[in-house]
Amino acid sequence: MSATAGPKPEPEPVKVFDTQQESEAMVVHGLLTSAGIESLVNSLEANQALWPGVGGVGVFVNPSQADEARRIIEEYNQAETDIEEVDDSEVEDIS
Repeated sequence: MSATAGPKPEPEPVKVFDTQQESEAMVVHGLLTSAGIESLVNSLEANQALWPGVGGVGVFVNPSQADEARRIIEEYNQAETDIEEVDDSEVEDIS
């Protein structure tokens, strides 16, 4: 008698991003979704009277896509930094 293999359990999602701002987590979620990476946003609630500063929002992905997700997030953060560093003198006045 052979044993039948049951459904393979889904791997536990891994956190690739965390923040205190839900809106920032949603931007990252949208960024990953647009890159074809399925992600979950999970709020980490904690009683602030007992645990001040604990909590926030995490973005989780399948472990097989974690490295790619982190790379996409890093590239996005670098692009945002580059935009912020543009000096006003480099912007052409079109008025």
